[in-house]
Amino acid sequence: MKVLTVIGARPQFIKAAVVSRAFVEHRPDVHEILVHTGQHYDANMSDVFFDELGIPLPDHNLGIGGGTHGQNTGRMLEKLEALMQAERPDWVLVYGDTDSTLAGALASAKLHIPVAHVEAGLRSFNRYMPEEINRVLTDHVAALLFAPSEVARTNLCNEGIANDRIRLVGDVMYDAALFYNERARKPAWFDSLSLRSNEFVLCTIHRAENTDQEARMQGIFDGLGESGLPIILPLHPRTSKKLTQMNVNLPANVTAVDPVGYLEMVWLEANCKIIATDSGGVQKEAYFHKKPCITLRDETEWVELIEGGYNALAGANSKEISNLIRSANFPRFESNIYGSGDAGRNIVEWMCR
Repeated sequence: MKVLTVIGARPQFIKAAVVSRAFVEHRPDVHEILVHTGQHYDANMSDVFFDELGIPLPDHNLGIGGGTHGQNTGRMLEKLEALMQAERPDWVLVYGDTDSTLAGALASAKLHIPVAHVEAGLRSFNRYMPEEINRVLTDHVAALLFAPSEVARTNLCNEGIANDRIRLVGDVMYDAALFYNERARKPAWFDSLSLRSNEFVLCTIHRAENTDQEARMQGIFDGLGESGLPIILPLHPRTSKKLTQMNVNLPANVTAVDPVGYLEMVWLEANCKIIATDSGGVQKEAYFHKKPCITLRDETEWVELIEGGYNALAGANSKEISNLIRSANFPRFESNIYGSGDAGRNIVEWMCR
């Protein structure tokens, strides 16, 4: 069997590493072709991940990135279609909710190649988010939908998707957290900050809904500053560019650092006190590491974390952000929402039936 896997953004590299490892360990007869669209084209945001995750470099790199959503998706569609026609895979495997995800799903569906979608069923119910459009459209053309949680499966059923296309497999990011925790690496610069474990806030900001609106950016950084706690901010290239354009200054308690590799990010997540983020993946990783999470968005696709009290929505409200950081009081992390750490194997077994 031949599987063509489409990835393009950092979180997808992590998820793909889990499933690729499961193919090698449990179905070595499967030929996987790894295609990197180039959506994350900065070396610090892409190349280093393949080295750290121990997965081979992609078989194909399409070199598409830096354009608008429409430009990126259109260019990816064109190149992916030609590649799929040449490779003739039995399955196309896509992850998450990026432009790469949608392009891979549409190209394969139009060529009548079955699509498998990892992280199916996530919904923020905000159609202004490009990620929401990507995930909804991908789910509705996929032949197999791998849901990470009961909430995700319920969302798919509520949209009329046939139950025989849905598989509740657990979350591949939990597999990754278990596998890479022991391999975590402290950043070389950390000791120079004179900070100790469990006394700093780890913050990530990258979503367009925040970075494209000066009022939201100002509100977020005002809230971070008012919290008074030391904050480490691995600075996404988009966020860095927008801060300069908007003339938004970093508060004195916020230390911006270059983007970190995955193993360094795991260490920071495991050793921080609180996580503040607009990333979907980092919200879950906070839960895996048993850290309170403050989400810098008005809604989240991981509603089960909100309902369980593990996560709190702060939006871009400066007072809400500072209050939550100063007084975070979250319940004990005793539940097991996202499976048993065997999602990768479950996905491989279902695809190979």
